[in-house]
Amino acid sequence: MPYVSVARYGKDNVRVLKVSRDAGTGVQTVAEMTIRCLIEGDIEASYTGADNSSVVATDSIKNTIYILAKQHRVHPPELFASILSTHFIQKYSHIHVADVDIVTHRWLRMDIDGKPHPHSFIKDAGETRNVHVHAKRQDGIAIASSIVGLSLLKSTGSAFSGFVRDEFTTLPESWDRILATDVDASWKWSKFADLEAVEQSAAKFDAAWESARCITLEMFAQDDSPSVQNTMYKMCQRILNAIPDTQSVAYVLPNKHNFELDLSWHGGIQNTGKQAEIYVPQTCPNGLIKCEVSRS
Repeated sequence: MPYVSVARYGKDNVRVLKVSRDAGTGVQTVAEMTIRCLIEGDIEASYTGADNSSVVATDSIKNTIYILAKQHRVHPPELFASILSTHFIQKYSHIHVADVDIVTHRWLRMDIDGKPHPHSFIKDAGETRNVHVHAKRQDGIAIASSIVGLSLLKSTGSAFSGFVRDEFTTLPESWDRILATDVDASWKWSKFADLEAVEQSAAKFDAAWESARCITLEMFAQDDSPSVQNTMYKMCQRILNAIPDTQSVAYVLPNKHNFELDLSWHGGIQNTGKQAEIYVPQTCPNGLIKCEVSRS
């Protein structure tokens, strides 16, 4: 007989912009987030029996997000996501699990005449700081933090050779190539017992994000890369060393190809190998390389 093996629901794409004002200095900060909140529990009857008595309306979930954002600090996002997820399992006895995802969009303070402006900002439209929180009744809070959409390119210092060659292979080996990617880096924290434990660790989240981002940039730029695989493994190792409270680190790196263009047909112009200057960026298909490194 069929049964509901998994059921969850909630509100997605909740847009929030919070402005915090320091009355003393006149300095203001902004935090823009896109939030998803899904809940699970004793809700099967709403699916199988059209009984909505256990359903917390998704509109109520949306309103809860707004109200808690007003009542609490929203930075670091790891803490605010934990506040949201804990609220639902404490407020409703029949709700046992809450998953909260927060995408924080980066607004960078303007510099005007060499000085940071107190209330004007420029949006970084690509990179986001993401958080996933999974809170389960009597099982603590699991947090994963991530950097998403950090677009990087270096014009040399990357190679790829020694790979399998057979009747399906046309790719030539390369000892000097362009390396371009959109970084998706994530790190899982050791489980927190409760919201209080997350609050006590709040200062660690920003420091960890800064460290992971710095390591990513440094390794990408400075590593004489024999492959994307090897470079991303080194990144994972360094982040595990730098952030002791993490259990694992993962990277997803698309290889965004830029192909040399043969222009010899036009007057013998040399534009391949060491003479290459004009490349053609490719949209698809692209390589996709993943790696997760965990503590022993």
